[in-house]
Amino acid sequence: MAPKRNIPATATLKAPAKRLPRRVAGHNTKTAVPVTEAGFANPFPGMLSAFSQWDQFEQVPELLWPNSVRTYTRMWREDSRLASVYYAIALPVLRTAWRIDPNGARDEVTEFVAANLGLPVTGADESKPKPRIRDRFSWSGHLKLALRHLQYGHQVFEQVYRIGEDGRAYLRKLAPRPSSTIAYWDIDLDGGLIGITQFPPGTSFGTPLGVTGGMQGMQLQIPVNRLVVYVRDPDPGQWIGNSLFRPAYKHWLLKDEFIRIEATAARRNGVGVPVVIAPESVSEASVGDQSLQPYLDVARQYRGGNNAGVALPFGAQFKLAGVEGNLPSGFIRQAVEYHDKQMALAALAHFLNLDRGGSYALASVQADAFSEGVQQVADDIRDTAQAHIVEDLVDINFGEDEPCPMLVCEEIGSRQDASAAALQMLVNAGLITPDPRLEAFERQQMGLPAIDPQLQRENDAQYPLPEPPDTGPTRPAKPEKPFSSRPKADASARRSPRNPEGALRLW
Repeated sequence: MAPKRNIPATATLKAPAKRLPRRVAGHNTKTAVPVTEAGFANPFPGMLSAFSQWDQFEQVPELLWPNSVRTYTRMWREDSRLASVYYAIALPVLRTAWRIDPNGARDEVTEFVAANLGLPVTGADESKPKPRIRDRFSWSGHLKLALRHLQYGHQVFEQVYRIGEDGRAYLRKLAPRPSSTIAYWDIDLDGGLIGITQFPPGTSFGTPLGVTGGMQGMQLQIPVNRLVVYVRDPDPGQWIGNSLFRPAYKHWLLKDEFIRIEATAARRNGVGVPVVIAPESVSEASVGDQSLQPYLDVARQYRGGNNAGVALPFGAQFKLAGVEGNLPSGFIRQAVEYHDKQMALAALAHFLNLDRGGSYALASVQADAFSEGVQQVADDIRDTAQAHIVEDLVDINFGEDEPCPMLVCEEIGSRQDASAAALQMLVNAGLITPDPRLEAFERQQMGLPAIDPQLQRENDAQYPLPEPPDTGPTRPAKPEKPFSSRPKADASARRSPRNPEGALRLW
């Protein structure tokens, strides 16, 4: 046993200093590279629907997944302002031109991807016959469903291929997997998606049958390598995303209540109520007597019209009791309009609130911010489709090392009426040179038909063909000279008698 050391009371114990590696001459030490994660993003990996996408910051039970699916469906279907906000974003994305850019890929790969998605190639001739669309993938149809991620915060699709006669895998469809069919999300500890599990077929939305042990074998588990998931503004580890309608929920709820109150007020006080006053002899009858029933029937059956009338015995009275006091319709209408405006602000759609007047300049300024938001939606869809549709097609058929074309879309709101005039100015200035590829691109951008070669040959005067190249004797090319910033001297100046020594003439 080693003897104990005497340590002063005021002394502190220090950890032994780490030995630094000895530096070898000519070699630098490198910092260790972290290749694993020490932390986590999802605190409940692999859990069932109760915790897999639990949002600890959501205070409204109706907006916790999966209840949020039912709530957002109601909001979109029942409120005209929210529907207009949704379509104000969706329609520009649907109407913009989507194309496949070669991006340095081989023509075979580019044409294969374009044929699978049914999209044109940038700068290509669009006059070629279009293939049949039956039993083929439709990009426009897929885009309509993909935009539903704005409503629910997420939208899931499953990849389905078919093997062609040439042995290649062709994209048959991206089958939608609605939010109401998802039992739970399988999320890894780092927040990455492992897959989804759907409720068993035949079970209703929200029932626990999809997550019980007895139905475990009937669940439909789909791995992530077969999925295409569009998510709007996701939090780390949260694949349910955030709905476009979430900031508008309280305004939608209050607006709905105000509209119901307004309808109730109109039903109770908006029209006159027939009132019949029976004679005094009838009024003194006992409580259990039915002597007032005939007068009540007269009041209930009264209807206005050209031949309407009432006949009563002596002493009885009939009148229409109108509205007494002020109805709260003005206040309720102002509250409804206020909440309408607030719901439009949730999507930067300020210009929708100018329905009662507003300057054109103000609407234009407000629309600019909205257009940027819509463009961001299109960019998010493009990035997801590029990574999980286009690149998957190339990887499956040509290999992971094959250069891949790009899915692109026109910038929303970028088309200008003066594009042709601006192009003419650039040509006249010599900044660009017209060529067949540029002409094909401009025809494509402006929606003009492609050149008909046969018509061009038959009408050379109206549609002149490009002049053939000069086939005369060619002079040998001069060797290229190194670049010099000095101005070139004019040949006539060197031969001029005023410049016998070949001096440069400046003016």
